[in-house]
Amino acid sequence: MTRLYPDAPRVGIGVVVLWDRRVLLVRRGREPALGQWSIPGGGQELGETAEAAARRELLEETGLAVGELFLAGNVDSIHRDEKGQIKFHYTILDFAARYAGGEVRAGSDVTDIIWASADQLETYELWSEAVRIITRARSILG
Repeated sequence: MTRLYPDAPRVGIGVVVLWDRRVLLVRRGREPALGQWSIPGGGQELGETAEAAARRELLEETGLAVGELFLAGNVDSIHRDEKGQIKFHYTILDFAARYAGGEVRAGSDVTDIIWASADQLETYELWSEAVRIITRARSILG
């Protein structure tokens, strides 16, 4: 199934990675949301579990590994073109996890990575749903 102008929603996976009082953010390197700061993640592949997809996407995009994954919530990401047609449609399952290791490096789908202070998230102009999920993840992980 194509990502662009799909005939059904695609499953996306995100991972809120926490380390001390910081959260991992990536700048998207492709559509949708090209150039925007976001939670790392990507698409689930056929035959892949949601947790396996979360770990794979995180490793591919950031070079990092995490500990136990906790489901933090879901988000519907629907983008329409200027004619109102659905250009992208993702149902995203977002997980919360603590940083476990690895060296930060930007993979092919991201242009930049930062450990953002939890009290300065507004400076990254995150989508309101990303802020909601990050808040939920922080609550889950304590």
